[in-house]
Amino acid sequence: MERICDIFLQREEQFLSPYAFLTKNTKGRLTPVAPSDSRTEFQRDRDRILHCKSFRRLMHKTQVFFSPTDEHYRTRMTHTLEVTQVARIIARALRLNEDLCEAAALGHDLGHTPFGHAGETAMQRCFDPDFTHYKQSLRVVDFLENDGEGLNLTYEVRDGILNHTGDCMASTLEGVIVKYADRIAYINHDIDDAVRGGILTPEKIPAELIRILGTTHSERINTMVTSVIEASRDQNKIEMTPEIGEATMALRDFLKKNVYTDSLAKADEDKAQDLLIRLYEYFCENPEKMPSLYYGNIERDGLGRCVCDFISGMTDRYAIATYEAIFIPRVWKG
Repeated sequence: MERICDIFLQREEQFLSPYAFLTKNTKGRLTPVAPSDSRTEFQRDRDRILHCKSFRRLMHKTQVFFSPTDEHYRTRMTHTLEVTQVARIIARALRLNEDLCEAAALGHDLGHTPFGHAGETAMQRCFDPDFTHYKQSLRVVDFLENDGEGLNLTYEVRDGILNHTGDCMASTLEGVIVKYADRIAYINHDIDDAVRGGILTPEKIPAELIRILGTTHSERINTMVTSVIEASRDQNKIEMTPEIGEATMALRDFLKKNVYTDSLAKADEDKAQDLLIRLYEYFCENPEKMPSLYYGNIERDGLGRCVCDFISGMTDRYAIATYEAIFIPRVWKG
């Protein structure tokens, strides 16, 4: 009887674009494993990510607003799900490998610190100026997840995770899609959250950008996604059409100035950084207080690296609770 996995692989060869990355061509895993009868290698990677602890913790990690009590604000998990959805839409339209896109998108932020980019800055200040959430995401899937065994993902998914932001460029078109999907998702949902939080009003968005990209949340996402599809169809590259690409970057710059760097949403950013730095200093002085996963790796990885791993994995709530337990005196009730 033909294996289900073989049917999937045959479908890829029959229906995907000549520019798609076929699962059969994967460079494989750091540790070889027996193939599955029912799932391709990228489908297995998706499932490994979905079931890991780091993925579940994303629900309590900051996207823009620190530890929001209003459940309608995005968290790092809802951001990840929106990125995954956008990536799959683009991949499907371009006949590229949806499974590879999905796995890389689901894993792209697993290493993000508590308190969003404020936490990333804190780790750069106290641990290493070269610390980034995307490098930490790769470290999570390679070394920290699964009780220190790692998830043993394929090379292409790991490459998509590592190269989803900044000047980095993934080696597959599917990995590049994740980069665009990440940008499309956060630009649009951060506007939505900023309006909900009273940080921004729709009228403040430059009129020319509204004209080009659209008035509503859904219109702007549709414009950006369609732009990527139109510019990349039957091409061995992923890009946006020039006008939409320029407007998208201009909108991102507008958010940097009005939401990301100088707004009420960031009012407690210095406090968040100081909190994490104090925790870092405390655990460097008291490493035995860390869970065994991190304490046990000190000889191999060094004290600072292990403390950074522990703190980076914290949720916003856990970081605050840990700080309170260590540094805030309790009221004596008698």
